[in-house]
Amino acid sequence: MTAEYSKTSPYYKTKMFGQFLDVLNYREIPKLASDAEYKIGVVYKYRPDMLAHDLYGSSSLWWVFAVRNPNVIKDPIFDFFPGQTIYLPTKTTLTTFLGL
Repeated sequence: MTAEYSKTSPYYKTKMFGQFLDVLNYREIPKLASDAEYKIGVVYKYRPDMLAHDLYGSSSLWWVFAVRNPNVIKDPIFDFFPGQTIYLPTKTTLTTFLGL
């Protein structure tokens, strides 16, 4: 049984066992040539939700940055600091691969 979560939720494809949620199963966001290199600015310090809102129109997509940059972002909040360079998938990529 799959949990009933929004397509923007990191838990969307995570299975349920009775009333318990299984281990988080992130969806794949592939590395593409269209990804933009981005240096996190002071305004987004520890706030991936704000950057997700500004880029994709939904603060619920904050987890996308950690999934796309697993070697850089281990902690999705505290590794999101000014000067950190990450890659940003395009909105089209998210629409295609997450089914938004």
